[in-house]
Amino acid sequence: QVQLAESGGGLVQAGGSLRLSCAASGRTFSSDVVGWFRQAPGKEREFVAAVRRSGGITRYADSVKGRFTISRNNAGNTVYLQMNNLKPEDTAVYYCAGNLLNLLDTVVGHYGSWGQGTQVTVSS
Repeated sequence: QVQLAESGGGLVQAGGSLRLSCAASGRTFSSDVVGWFRQAPGKEREFVAAVRRSGGITRYADSVKGRFTISRNNAGNTVYLQMNNLKPEDTAVYYCAGNLLNLLDTVVGHYGSWGQGTQVTVSS
């Protein structure tokens, strides 16, 4: 099973930017759809963004539209999440995962091969 690994998290002030990366072990992802999710302390894991690697179609949660951009590299083995104009409420552990059904959807249970997560902290 392909395992995913996130990187790029850190501490940033409100209004700042970070770029997260999600890489697949081995050569490529096993799923055509890769999503980013986040989980804040005491809250459920929530959908952030997803991309269909073939074609580049994207989907975003309303809370991040216009601020976050999901993309993939030409080789198709890395997916990025560019986060601009960060807010304190964006503070969470961010995870990437592959959609088991190849659906560009927001359902946590449809995703697998979760990475370990990367912490994003936005200070006010």
